[in-house]
Amino acid sequence: MNGSRSVREASSPFVDFDRASWAKLAESSPLPLTAGELDKVRSLGDEVDLAEVREVYLPLSRLLTLHVQEAGRLYRAYRTFLGAQNARTPFVIGVAGSVSVGKSTTARLLQLLLARRPQHPRVALVTTDGFLHPNAELERRDLMQRKGFPESYDRRALLRFVTEVKAGRAEVTAPVYSHLVYDIVADRRLTVRRPDILLLEGLNVLQPAAPPPSPRPGRAALAVSDFIDFSVYVDAATEDIRRWYVDRFLRLRKTAFRDPESYFRRYAALAEDEAIARAEHIWAEINGPNLERNILPTRGRASLVLRKGPDHSVTGIRLRKV
Repeated sequence: MNGSRSVREASSPFVDFDRASWAKLAESSPLPLTAGELDKVRSLGDEVDLAEVREVYLPLSRLLTLHVQEAGRLYRAYRTFLGAQNARTPFVIGVAGSVSVGKSTTARLLQLLLARRPQHPRVALVTTDGFLHPNAELERRDLMQRKGFPESYDRRALLRFVTEVKAGRAEVTAPVYSHLVYDIVADRRLTVRRPDILLLEGLNVLQPAAPPPSPRPGRAALAVSDFIDFSVYVDAATEDIRRWYVDRFLRLRKTAFRDPESYFRRYAALAEDEAIARAEHIWAEINGPNLERNILPTRGRASLVLRKGPDHSVTGIRLRKV
């Protein structure tokens, strides 16, 4: 068994860990957060506990710190070689995955854990939801039923944001999205001030560049993924993600959907069987196809994949070899 695994790993650009072997990579590290802090970053329906933080996310934060430190050494070597005085630019970590898979919890946990390491105390988190076109524009383009698909984003604005961050701009701003009103908040901006690390979380952050409609000779198209230094893809079986989406919809029906300002308040009064049917329809028409066509194909581009089991807990980790 071990021999066959060694043969597979030798012919693969990845190395696979089960949760127990991965946990050993941070056995002696103290856990730098409390149960109360975990409650604040955990998304609805995501059952991550302190044991999982210790066994999965603490080793991951250590690995990411190693990458940030190595990038710093390379930056200092470049600066010496070029005789330049430019300040070091932020290290960008992409966090990708489906709706309801838990990528938001992963991103918030990593922000908290990384910011508590003395090597990089300034850690910013930006979600690509803010770069969705406003609902009015989506309606004008007949894209409201494809919200979350690549074409529903202002990809130029997102690319401009990331390139300005990587260019070392002192301040870069991003739009803000409200899940309550299901739209961009017109009078709010999030300001990023040259952090040590920028976490960029979203459905499509690992997508390659789309070919331009009129390509110019000598000019290659760029994508956000070209500016990401390390990427994490949160993965699970499609059927499990579908079930988690429906479960979350039912929970929201009893909580956030009841808010008078909620875009989905009309669903709060649905009977349970009606709510299940509606959630299944949304999954079948929007989120499922987006996962299969656009999100899942980017999994192989990730630096690291967190694989979840049916109970939402991480069961395995796949790491791209250096």
